[in-house]
Amino acid sequence: MVTIADERPTSDELVALYGSVGWTAYTRDPDGLERAIAGSHLVLAARDDAGVLVGLARTVSDGVTIAYVQDVLVHPAHQRTGVGGMLLDAVLERTADVRQTVLTTDAEPGQRAFYESRGFVEAHDVQPAPLRSFVLLR
Repeated sequence: MVTIADERPTSDELVALYGSVGWTAYTRDPDGLERAIAGSHLVLAARDDAGVLVGLARTVSDGVTIAYVQDVLVHPAHQRTGVGGMLLDAVLERTADVRQTVLTTDAEPGQRAFYESRGFVEAHDVQPAPLRSFVLLR
């Protein structure tokens, strides 16, 4: 069984989890990762029965008009078990009063179906008027 809690994991736990999914942009700079987590609006940790960190979701937000879902990640050994859905559902519950919830993700197969199952729509598919999304990566 996995439990979800509002919690900021330790630096070692974060590096291990982000490393497990290959997110090296985060693990190359553990201090930066720790600062990013500390500066997040919401951090949700998923832990197994033994207390091991198996997933994490976090948002960057003003708490009123926008919540940006920055990360949703699940250790590979726990993927496809519902942990990611539990994390995202918990984020959506806690940001229900925020006007916009936005996220950017890669084009991995299954991503679209996963996020659409939680009510997200790709920006160019929004009706009545399509939206544009812009990104500047460095």
